[in-house]
Amino acid sequence: MNRYSRQFWFFLIIGVGFALIAWPRLGGAVFAGVEPQKASASVSEYNEKSHAAIAGGLEWLSTHQGEDGSYGSLSHYGPHVGITGLVGLSFMADGHMPGRGPYGQVVEKCLAFVVSQASESGLLAAETSHGPMYGHGFATLFLAEVYGMTHRADVREALRRAVRVIVNTQNAEGGWRYQPVRNDADISVTVCQVMALRAARNAGMYVDKTIIDKAIEYVQQSQNADGGFRYMLNSGGSAFARSAGGVAALQYAGMYGSDAISRGLDYLDRFRPPQEQTVGHYFYGHYYAAQAMFLAGDATWSRWWPAVRDELVEKQEIEGFWRGQAGEEYGTAMALIILQVPKRLLPIFQK
Repeated sequence: MNRYSRQFWFFLIIGVGFALIAWPRLGGAVFAGVEPQKASASVSEYNEKSHAAIAGGLEWLSTHQGEDGSYGSLSHYGPHVGITGLVGLSFMADGHMPGRGPYGQVVEKCLAFVVSQASESGLLAAETSHGPMYGHGFATLFLAEVYGMTHRADVREALRRAVRVIVNTQNAEGGWRYQPVRNDADISVTVCQVMALRAARNAGMYVDKTIIDKAIEYVQQSQNADGGFRYMLNSGGSAFARSAGGVAALQYAGMYGSDAISRGLDYLDRFRPPQEQTVGHYFYGHYYAAQAMFLAGDATWSRWWPAVRDELVEKQEIEGFWRGQAGEEYGTAMALIILQVPKRLLPIFQK
């Protein structure tokens, strides 16, 4: 072996060794579930308490999954596709994928349950579901995120049919409500469907642009003069949770920097801890508010995030769960998704 050959092999071995050492830090852990928070989150976005809270919450959820893969039995709903989908997303936000990573089997079982609950029409709803379009929206979002990362044929078919249900039940105003019929609409259910459709489009599914345009028009018409959003077009004042959803939907439609979003963000900032007012639907609201503030840019995010992060950590029970309005599994999944937004692993949270 001549001198140049020896140099080639020396540098090749050094390069491979460096790659193996650096792989987890450079994003290789994103699909392995090994310290994915180090892949892209800045040091200032996490601390020891928030790391421990996330680890405890994921562990608690992993030990409370139903035999059929479902979540929701600890709530009054029973096994629920929406709650199960949110739990699946909370693990995916940490880098675990169906069958891959330390909690990969948990996500796989979540996926199997959601797909098994699809009716002939494509509606995703367990027998115990109340107001099925909420659950359908979150479950469709989960399927879209899984499909976007795996391109599994079985997930594609379930997602295609689930998207068709959303498209076919949009009402004349451009929105959706609890039941898969076109009678009326409200901002909360509408935002849930918008998020599902956006995720599906991002994953490569065809969604007619006019459907989303009509939905965004409905969201715009729901904004009040104070920057917040009302529940239905013909009634209701502003409130935190639905306003957070409204702002996030407009951002995902690409209306960055618009007057509507600026006014909406100003309204939401009234609820920033520790001066936060008492709010209903706490986790639902902060789920969307975290996305809205994250998408608003670094200056807005740096004011909002530490306060919300620290408040969520303080709300965690010693066993590892959070108490939510729809039960402990729901509250824990939502808290974990919020706490992991800075990891930037879920496609739906990408700027």
